[in-house]
Amino acid sequence: MNLKSSQLNFPALSRRHFLRGVGVALALPWMESLPVLGQTAAGPKASRPPLRLGIVFFSNGVEPIHWWAKGGGATMELGPVLQAMLPHREDLVFIKGLYHQTALDSTSPHLGRMNVLSGAPVSLDPGEIRVGTTMDQVLAAQLGGHTAVPSLVLGIEPNELRLEDGLSMIYGASLSWLSPTKPATKEIYPARTFDRLVGDGTGRKLDRSILDEVRRDSQSLKPRISRSDGAKLEEYLESIRDIEKRIERAARDERLEGWRPTLAQPNMPRPANELPQDVPDHMKLMLDLTVLAFQMDKSRIATLMLNNDLSQMNFKFLAGVHGALHLDLTHNLRAADKEAMYLKTNQFHLAQFAYLTQRMKEIKEGEGTLLDNSILMLASSLFDGDAHSADQLPILLAGKGGGSLRTGRVLDYLEAGDENRRACSLHLSLMDRMGVRLDRFGDANTRLAGL
Repeated sequence: MNLKSSQLNFPALSRRHFLRGVGVALALPWMESLPVLGQTAAGPKASRPPLRLGIVFFSNGVEPIHWWAKGGGATMELGPVLQAMLPHREDLVFIKGLYHQTALDSTSPHLGRMNVLSGAPVSLDPGEIRVGTTMDQVLAAQLGGHTAVPSLVLGIEPNELRLEDGLSMIYGASLSWLSPTKPATKEIYPARTFDRLVGDGTGRKLDRSILDEVRRDSQSLKPRISRSDGAKLEEYLESIRDIEKRIERAARDERLEGWRPTLAQPNMPRPANELPQDVPDHMKLMLDLTVLAFQMDKSRIATLMLNNDLSQMNFKFLAGVHGALHLDLTHNLRAADKEAMYLKTNQFHLAQFAYLTQRMKEIKEGEGTLLDNSILMLASSLFDGDAHSADQLPILLAGKGGGSLRTGRVLDYLEAGDENRRACSLHLSLMDRMGVRLDRFGDANTRLAGL
């Protein structure tokens, strides 16, 4: 066809638009007549579950004296902030001492350090928004074609339109960036997230057959294409019908091969349309939806911002805690109050990560668990929240990465020298495990030693 999609007033099309766009990228059964994705000379890999990456961000750092770990395995000791992870000591890697040089050099104590997943310099020019393409979106660009939703980008607090020190708060409200200048759209509504997962990746529900949906979409094209292209379109539609028949026949004959998701349909009800007003309930829903996406293989990459940077989230739902996270709880507390209140907010954030870890640990998948076939990362953009320090970042990993990550360890890079403690070296190592290998990312061209 020679017509452009803009001329047709129709969503941008690609050769695979109909197949992926209306949900055929659901986890299809393996068919002997089709080549197996990921097959190599050494043999097929598709019989193993895919690897997932989930990243949980919390703002405003930690109280350093409470953030520590020592020892290893079942006897690993964890600081006060990390107590919720005690049941998962053998599933985690505590990483100390990594940093981003560009964040350390930034003149903005908060917003200039929102490059946790890119390591790129953050533009402090009010006329230019620039943070750098983030690791999750590099992966989504390479791997997103395998799932209906290339990556889930979730949050709890809405984007803010105000300025802080003359800088747009889009910096502080965005963890994931599609390009150096374009943040990924963050979804904060559980219902819309659910609809996207149980539909075709766009938010439409799959309540009709794939073919019927494709035929309906194609009606907008038919008046605008040539007779020969119309014949090609009909042939294409028939090929999709043939795929459906083969799927149905394979299911009847029980000749399904390879790995399949443990869930074909959601195991949770659709959330209410309204934005939850209870913060713990809101976070739990978003964590449950992340698990659902991984379990149904609707997405293999997810980020969740528990709070925005410079967050005004009120933690009054925690006993004995009052005030907004940023100014009240991070900065303006007396020492005695900080021990009691700021610590509780940090512990609450870790409890969310522990909940995600536990949920995924409980789901059997093949010979292991969903957690075994995943890498989860918890991180913040600051270390000491009160001092705005970025000389090291609080980072915690959980999950065995499909056997590629040895857990139950503490890795300390603080005295390894600046060249050997770049957080982007960690990102390169994690991307390697996900199957995407780059020569360089951010400010690093080497992998993280010892991971």
